[in-house]
Amino acid sequence: MKHPYQNPDLPLEARVDDLISRFTLDEKIELMCQYQAEITRLGVQKYKHGTEGAHGVAWLGEATVFPQNTGLACTWNPELMREIGSVIAEEARVYYQRNPAINGLTIWAPTVDLERDPRWGRTEEAYGEDPHLTGKLSTELVKGMQGDHPFYYKTVATLKHFYGNNNEIDRGSASVSIDPRNKREYYLKAFEMPFREGRAGSMMTAYNGVNGTPCNLNREVNDIVKDEWGMDGFVVGDAGDVLGTVMDHHYVDSYAEAVAGSIKAGIDSITDDQDISFRAIRDALEQGLLSEADMDRALRNTFRVRFRLGEFDPADRNPYSHVPESKLCAPEHAALSLRAAREQVVLLKNSGLLPLRKELSSVAVIGPLANEAYTDWYSGTPKYRITPLQGVQEKMAGREVGFHTGLDVVRIRSAETGRYVRLADTDEFALVADAEDASNAALFERNDWGWGSVTLREVGTRKYVTESDTGLRATAEEARGWFVKEAFAFEPLSEGRLAMKSWEGKPIAVNGERQLVADHGQSQEAASFIVEVVQEGIEAAVQAAKSAETAVVFVGNSPFINGKETIDRPDITLPEAQHALIRAVFEANPNTVVVIVGGYPFAVNWENEHVPSILFTSHAGQELGHAVADVLYGDYNPAGRLNMTWYKSVSQLPDLMDYDIIKGKRTYQYFDGEALYPFGHGLSYTQFAYGGLSLSRDRIGADDSVTVTVTIRNNGAIAGDEVPQLYVRANGSRVIRPLKTLKGFKRVHLAAGEEKTVAFELSASELAIWDVTRERYCVESGSYTVMVGSSSSSIEAEAALQVEGEVIPPRLLSGKVRAVNYDDYANVYVDECREGGESVRLKAGSGWIAFKDVELGEGAALFEARVSGHLKGGEIKIALNSPDGPLAGSCKVTPTGGRQAWTTVRAALEGISGRQDVYVNLEGEVQISWLRIS
Repeated sequence: MKHPYQNPDLPLEARVDDLISRFTLDEKIELMCQYQAEITRLGVQKYKHGTEGAHGVAWLGEATVFPQNTGLACTWNPELMREIGSVIAEEARVYYQRNPAINGLTIWAPTVDLERDPRWGRTEEAYGEDPHLTGKLSTELVKGMQGDHPFYYKTVATLKHFYGNNNEIDRGSASVSIDPRNKREYYLKAFEMPFREGRAGSMMTAYNGVNGTPCNLNREVNDIVKDEWGMDGFVVGDAGDVLGTVMDHHYVDSYAEAVAGSIKAGIDSITDDQDISFRAIRDALEQGLLSEADMDRALRNTFRVRFRLGEFDPADRNPYSHVPESKLCAPEHAALSLRAAREQVVLLKNSGLLPLRKELSSVAVIGPLANEAYTDWYSGTPKYRITPLQGVQEKMAGREVGFHTGLDVVRIRSAETGRYVRLADTDEFALVADAEDASNAALFERNDWGWGSVTLREVGTRKYVTESDTGLRATAEEARGWFVKEAFAFEPLSEGRLAMKSWEGKPIAVNGERQLVADHGQSQEAASFIVEVVQEGIEAAVQAAKSAETAVVFVGNSPFINGKETIDRPDITLPEAQHALIRAVFEANPNTVVVIVGGYPFAVNWENEHVPSILFTSHAGQELGHAVADVLYGDYNPAGRLNMTWYKSVSQLPDLMDYDIIKGKRTYQYFDGEALYPFGHGLSYTQFAYGGLSLSRDRIGADDSVTVTVTIRNNGAIAGDEVPQLYVRANGSRVIRPLKTLKGFKRVHLAAGEEKTVAFELSASELAIWDVTRERYCVESGSYTVMVGSSSSSIEAEAALQVEGEVIPPRLLSGKVRAVNYDDYANVYVDECREGGESVRLKAGSGWIAFKDVELGEGAALFEARVSGHLKGGEIKIALNSPDGPLAGSCKVTPTGGRQAWTTVRAALEGISGRQDVYVNLEGEVQISWLRIS
């Protein structure tokens, strides 16, 4: 062995330190980005951080494709997640063995962001609205991906995106406001478990800012993730976000400042333009913004992981060094994909129509998603796809299966010339408006996805119309891509004429060669069209439904239209065209089943009221059709459970950018309205009964735990899985507490007539809240209700538990108190304070922050605060017990010349003593960092 780092018997840190010490400064710079350079003289290979693997290895070629993450979360099955993680790792290893320089083993998954709002465009990528469920499922996925060897990683999981990433609107420039309780009790909890228990080896920061600071500059990456949680791997920035600190957030003025600040804040690998990033790092070093020691610290983190992946060791020491090629798309992996697809199906409603009778003589399979098995942006390439129609046809074994998409077939003509659009004889199926009569017109299947998005599929070729550089062509296999150029809009003009718009809103016109093109400013012949319906899709679907014993309607979303990365959903309803299809089919055949195939919750109120049976499945990968058919025909008893609340309307939701789930009453924890389907909901073809709930003891201390047991019996005639869920509610607290919070769950299989006792271990520490008065977790003394049920709203049994913890004392304001540690607020949000920490900023007009149960003693005479008055200044008024309560004092805040220009203000106080609630009223452009009353 030439060098100590090459000796696998030495301690890891010694090897890492030795290798880093041998790099030149230039080499270190070239190792700071996603594509790490080859250092030939030291035997360091080229390496790429970031192989996509959200629900199967993606973008490298054929691989096993599992259901979308939101579907996997509906399995409520951590053990299954571990198996899936292992398969992802095996198939990633196969690709790595083929080309280790480009197919890396650091996998950009799982997405741990909490989904407090179902409108988020990336809802399909994450695991739901609850931190415990998300934490458990992602932890097991991480364990499967990383393997169980004490030293070597199978692959490395990269948790993303840290944190507060639940909107696509202005995601690269927006900052979200998250106060300490929301942060510690909700948003960080989902990440904490896969680090503490799963030992995840990597993490990606988010595009957005939190409380005014871009996430790649967030000190909590170091302070919480690395120091508090003990993460010893590396942190990577999201694509473009370090340079985006300048271009999008406008937070700093130079790329040198951006890279220096990011690396110091804990970013170990930069995923940006490498030439620009290298130059920026050199500039930062030259300007003294960054030191070589800062880079050494980052490189230790990235190479610590590379050592544990086995790159520098003999293959015979690493159990994961050679995975057989046969493991790629292996039959056992396909079987696991089918199992996952079955387990994630949720039976939302059933009035007895399901399961379908095996002896059915005919069935109509209807809907725009009936013969589709969509993949999404982060899907792999499946070796095969089974659509729902194919699955049903297999079950019917030659018996009559009617099929119709329910979509209109249309032809299009120029309103100006009257000529029809046809496919050109040459030029790759270009659309040309020169057919003089309808018999030569091209026919298109029109799919109206709602909210101004329409796709056109040419009937003969079955190809989608897409926009190319030279015009519109019917050449696309699917409507998909980062930019979905197959999505068009048709906007009414007058007298039946329609304006047609491209994916980016450009008018579609006819050029001099009569080709349909997007108008980019050239002189064009036509700008309006007439769409003629040749076949009414609903009419054809109704006829199919009438002639069948049962109709099954498949509706839902496209993973690329109206809700995806960069686009939040405009609403939570199905497209109106799909609602109309369902209503018409149901009226024609009351024996109608609706299957929602989607990546999101939907407000299907009419369907829930009228349709006998409703199923939900995510876009479940290669085995979608088999899984759905198995459930429809009773060959698999559904047991999926919702990972999110299904609301009745967006009117039940606050603004998308409101991240306060407590005050905004979001998620099942705080939502006090009536949900369409509650969190944890899911039905079965059998019936389960709960009984015998007991606690191992009814009183525990703050460091103790209690065992909760419950008996579950399958009272039905068929076997099935039940998912008992453990919830806890605090009865009385210093602060607003959740209505209930999930603390445990298990997926249990019971044969017909079988009874099992299920046990949960509940630790008192899991009942802790974040005490803003002392800035730490606290288990409050008091009474708690322990509940077990089949969903968050179907509690079958409960018991009382007394906890001997702490009584939070009256808070003191005599020392500096961070303004963000308020107990309540109105019309303010959390922003940064570049002097250190955070601040509270007034939105506009007036607002307040409240500090409850303050001990003021025999009297206080002085209010003092660190404030910014920006350009106009304002005023602070201190009131008691309510915003409009007795005024104790006030002070003017003069303009300071900027948001981060700080000064200290003081005000004399009168009549303030004893235990009071203190309200700090803000007016004008006031921003406050800290305060004290003495």
